[in-house]
Amino acid sequence: MKINRLLFALLSASILVTGITGNTFAKNKPVKEGNWRGVFKVGELDIPFNFEVKKKTGDALVLTAVNGDRRDDFNAKYITADSLLVTLNTFEAGLFAKIENDGSLTGAHKSLVPGAGRVIPFTAKPDQSYRFIEPGKEIKPAADITGKWLIKIKSDKLAADRVAVFEQKGNKLNGIILSVTGDSRELQGDVQGDEFVLSGFTGSGPSYVKGKIIDGKSIEGAIGAGANPIRFSGTKDENAALADAYALTFLKPGYDKLDFTFPDLNGKQVSLSDEKYKGKVVIIELLGTWCPNCIDQVQFMAPWYKENKHLGVEAIGLAFEAKDDYEFAKKTLTKLKNRYDIQYDLLFAGKADKDVVAQKLVALKEFLAFPTTIIVGRDGKVKEIHTGFSGKGTGQFYDDYVKKWNTDLAKLIADPLP
Repeated sequence: MKINRLLFALLSASILVTGITGNTFAKNKPVKEGNWRGVFKVGELDIPFNFEVKKKTGDALVLTAVNGDRRDDFNAKYITADSLLVTLNTFEAGLFAKIENDGSLTGAHKSLVPGAGRVIPFTAKPDQSYRFIEPGKEIKPAADITGKWLIKIKSDKLAADRVAVFEQKGNKLNGIILSVTGDSRELQGDVQGDEFVLSGFTGSGPSYVKGKIIDGKSIEGAIGAGANPIRFSGTKDENAALADAYALTFLKPGYDKLDFTFPDLNGKQVSLSDEKYKGKVVIIELLGTWCPNCIDQVQFMAPWYKENKHLGVEAIGLAFEAKDDYEFAKKTLTKLKNRYDIQYDLLFAGKADKDVVAQKLVALKEFLAFPTTIIVGRDGKVKEIHTGFSGKGTGQFYDDYVKKWNTDLAKLIADPLP
């Protein structure tokens, strides 16, 4: 109840100060610059995360989430003299935090989507940079689990295998877990004796992995927090690989093209059959601003398009958002467009739901995940469909994706006009 009252007060304060220039108060309580350690509370589970605080102009602050080598910057502003709102970039979520008298923070991660009820309490203290294990309390690791691991999900024999990539240095552990639908983004943690634990926070919500080292070649554990974590077993395998992402999503028999019409950010109806796209290689991205892997894919696609559009390439982002509401989607997609300088069309296709995708894109036989990339040749026919996306943090998996992407697109671009 305490966290709900606090959150209500912070939300009310945010509304009350709307329109105050710079949101600057006479005596803003200071937030200490430097390293911080936060802890999300999910049920009985503590999920730590690390961040850095730096001042910008005036009382504006930047919080930088730290996850291994990854850094994500978030802007923070005062909403009362002793409370902050940290906006989490393109995610419709925020950290609402009260600055306590001892300099610590208490608050919650909350979805900003109207009607969404997810609230995750957290606390944070300055001058701390460890993740799970306090300095001086380390226990010698039972093994070094650096390398690639083939991960099998225990709860469902039909579930696709995953791949974990770990890098261990003493007790410190960084990692990332890949599936056919995307990756976990970068995780950071520790190894203590025969146990390891990892967490991550890049804006959309906390991630958590806990495991036990059986020996140097096998592990077991669980992915996720809350009542239903996904249990897994793992085998060390430097040849571990995912299912072919180009062989998971197809067109229905009898279809070789897509047909759709959706509004852009100006309300104009845009169709794949428009003159703008005729004779072009067209890349269609099924995405959502709520989806971390989609954001990683946009960070790859936006600059690639700018560098290659003169070659007769077009792109379309088909966005499926948290609400089936055009005005809501216009706001979220405009934020995405501006942040990553997206120069191709972004269209609002509906609510983020696999059944909605099936209704809106009837040619697709099966839709598995956001993001999904559909590549259309100059003749208007679908040439490839790629499910999911593996970001830069996946290392060789990302490099292999980019190499194949550039090779395949170069061939399609070289095709003559029909």
